[in-house]
Amino acid sequence: MLQIKLFITFFKIGLFSFGGGYAMLPLIQQEVVQNNQWITQATFSNLIGISQTTPGPIAINSATFIGFRTAGISGAFLATLGVITPSIIIISIFSTIISKLRGNTYLEAVMQILKLVAIGLIAAAALLLRTDVTNSYSSAIIFILVFFASFKLKVDPIILILLSGLAGFLFL
Repeated sequence: MLQIKLFITFFKIGLFSFGGGYAMLPLIQQEVVQNNQWITQATFSNLIGISQTTPGPIAINSATFIGFRTAGISGAFLATLGVITPSIIIISIFSTIISKLRGNTYLEAVMQILKLVAIGLIAAAALLLRTDVTNSYSSAIIFILVFFASFKLKVDPIILILLSGLAGFLFL
């Protein structure tokens, strides 16, 4: 049954993704575009853009969208439940363990490695999406300006999103 497959797929994504929504993108892309072919690469890229501009975590927004598109309301519910269930279980277990092991050098080492894993996955997600934005000079210019404004000038992300949307509407 498709709804069960959605739940299992997103449970696996939730279980094996560390570092938040952006770090999940390569695994989501592999599962929903390549393995199951529920959406196309172009739709996946659009989904990322939509998920970034709507409230809520990107993984939950993605799961809900893909579940709904694939199997309606029940698919949206089960895909969303699948992606959040591992986090609920893991956080419940780890919060107890971490509070007891606070200051342990081995735990600190593991946490450092997991941070590096998350950075690597986020970089992979950026490379996955780069093919869609490098096909025009205006997209590249908007990317550079937003990166600079965010990183160096610390411009509010909401303002950058609104201005980028307006620029995309006017120039692309």
